[in-house]
Amino acid sequence: MGEFVRLEVDGAIGTIRLDRPPMNALNKQVQEEIRAAAHEATDRADIRAVIVYGGPKVFAAGADIKEMADMSYVDMSARARALSSSVGAVAAIPKPTVAAITGYALGGGYELALCCDRRIVGDNVKVGQPEILLGIIPGAGGTQRLARLIGPAKAKDVIYSGRFIGAQEALALGMADEVVAPDDVYTAARSYVEQFAAGPAQALAAAKKAIDGGLDTDLRTGLDLESEVFAGLFATDDRAAGMESFMANGPGKATFTGR
Repeated sequence: MGEFVRLEVDGAIGTIRLDRPPMNALNKQVQEEIRAAAHEATDRADIRAVIVYGGPKVFAAGADIKEMADMSYVDMSARARALSSSVGAVAAIPKPTVAAITGYALGGGYELALCCDRRIVGDNVKVGQPEILLGIIPGAGGTQRLARLIGPAKAKDVIYSGRFIGAQEALALGMADEVVAPDDVYTAARSYVEQFAAGPAQALAAAKKAIDGGLDTDLRTGLDLESEVFAGLFATDDRAAGMESFMANGPGKATFTGR
């Protein structure tokens, strides 16, 4: 457990909890603690889905600018890939993930949210990539993941302007997937991921691998990847259980072990 980031487990749900008051600024220590928590969530078989949460007031308002202000080109060139890969460790979790966003998710905070499969926000949130206002650009995946999520033209507007985006516009753009009352954000996130707690873990991981991997390549290669992971599921206990249950009882009644 880190000083500012901890992995909390309740049932089969893991919560990566950011806790660096007042704004959960992502300094180097927080970045590396996010990496460690994501690796632990990946490795633990008792965790079947993951929520990333900054608490009831704020998700993460961005990078720690005080830490960055005195960094030179040499300093940042040595750090930039580690910055990107630290939040990228969340994207690599082979389980369903959701960002539960309260308050602000800006800059590196929104880049962290982009690493999740789904983003649930409070109706009073502000999200965005305001790095351009500092004379820089998103450096933890924002230019790449946002463009893949909402398309290049909309991503360029968000990144070029650096503006703060409210919940309803974020929903319309595709930057958010669900808007709820501020006090209901974590509950809604948990309600969403609980449907996967007793699901076929290997199939869910395969689906995530096929979708994410396919987006990074051409259609033919993506189809080959899909075929590979599809065939691999025929070596799992859950595939046998799912098909046997379907034939005996119809769809949706199988008991899965995650193996």
